[in-house]
Amino acid sequence: MRNCKSKCAAIAVFVVAAIAALSYLVMLLWNNVVVSLADGIHAIDYCHAVGLLILSRILFGGFRGRHGHHRHCGGEAMTADEQEKVRCGLFNRFKSKKGAE
Repeated sequence: MRNCKSKCAAIAVFVVAAIAALSYLVMLLWNNVVVSLADGIHAIDYCHAVGLLILSRILFGGFRGRHGHHRHCGGEAMTADEQEKVRCGLFNRFKSKKGAE
């Protein structure tokens, strides 16, 4: 139990440090690259960089983890016979929709 708590604490510290480092990197990139592109764009501070990082994660990455819903497909665990049944079922479904048009 004690090992689990220390492992969870280490992971939490790592996550906080990674977010801090990424936020700092976003701030540096924004201030050095984006500000020089146009006249109306202003430099941002660290808090705005954190907000921009969170916003980009929500808009483009979500919070599902690295692979999202693909983790639960289970295609690798199916036998060749099961994969063939799935392919035939999908083909028949597509074929019936094309014929209805």
